[in-house]
Amino acid sequence: MAGQHPPRVLLGITGSIAAYKSAELTRLLIKSGFEVKCLMTEAATQFISPLTLSTLSKNPVVQGLATDGVWNNHVELGLWADVMVIAPLTANTLGKMVNGLADNLLVATYLSAKCPVMLAPAMDLDMWHHFSTQDNLQRALKAGNHLIPVGHGELASGLIGEGRMAEPEEILQHISRLLAYKSDLSGKKVLITAGPTYEHIDPVRFIGNHSSGKMGIALANEALARGAEVTLVLGPTKIKAKQGVKTISVTTAQQMFDACADHFDQSDIVIWAAAVADYAPKTVATQKIKKEGENMQLDLVKTVDIAAHFGQKKKPNQVLVGFALETQDEVENARKKVIKKNLDFIVLNSLNEEGAGFGHDTNKVSFLYPDGQKANHSIKTKDLVAKDIIDAINTL
Repeated sequence: MAGQHPPRVLLGITGSIAAYKSAELTRLLIKSGFEVKCLMTEAATQFISPLTLSTLSKNPVVQGLATDGVWNNHVELGLWADVMVIAPLTANTLGKMVNGLADNLLVATYLSAKCPVMLAPAMDLDMWHHFSTQDNLQRALKAGNHLIPVGHGELASGLIGEGRMAEPEEILQHISRLLAYKSDLSGKKVLITAGPTYEHIDPVRFIGNHSSGKMGIALANEALARGAEVTLVLGPTKIKAKQGVKTISVTTAQQMFDACADHFDQSDIVIWAAAVADYAPKTVATQKIKKEGENMQLDLVKTVDIAAHFGQKKKPNQVLVGFALETQDEVENARKKVIKKNLDFIVLNSLNEEGAGFGHDTNKVSFLYPDGQKANHSIKTKDLVAKDIIDAINTL
């Protein structure tokens, strides 16, 4: 689940009355075989003793940027953990996290953590429902953090409603599921293409498309989170994958093909998510073409069909997944591509669907299989579509 050592949990505790639950959570984690280090804000020490947590965790509790004149290395803490869990998470700390205000060791560690981060909020009813809290929460989730939902019940103020931190047993279940889920692609090498390609006309002009690369990058991040060694061949885009994804930046279809050729044979899973230009100028002008006359004619030639080429080289143990973006006869055209490109399934989306296609943060897709099966999915964020695609790959 986490390599050769017991799974490691870095438990961040902030200044909420719910901090008393952190003692029981620490006890349950140790009992379940986890290694635990506790990291407290100064406000948290007003609610629970560091001595209690150090005794239960069997590790010293880290509180400030320095202890007895020795600097506490936040980067080292972030690298040590297999998962960082902030429980309880106050509205104050949440606001600091999403705005990068590293005025304490907990936030500094969060900003340098390479592991998944789980959030277990705890606050009063009105504070939980306030637009600023919800906006900050959505920003935190969009950054890839995992939410452990709040509970409903009596709060410290005496109000009844949402805002209670989840119970320790429930948090333990979330942690266990995440770490098991994190490893389901462990040992797998995944190759993903993403973004557009630009085919040069002259030094300042090109043929391209509106692909943002968001879907392919979401797939790369998801595969990485689930333990894979990920290589992303990425066309021109301003968006970047998470640290840990090996990204090869390319511009043209030929460059994308060459990069894929270097990695295809070693890959267990290949996902063709890029929007590769079908045609490129036969010749590229060395100087900017001047505007002359009413018309301009370009002589175009076909680019290499990357998915089809490597589909013919597919090995029995490889999984190949493609994408089809269609505007008419969507299913029929996508089914032809499944066979032509020797895919295990193809992800079909349509520009006719609102909220789907280029540039959107959401997508609405269907999976089409060589045997004629079709699985429809509702519109959802591209991060969640990526989860669905990886889940489908794991069922093959």
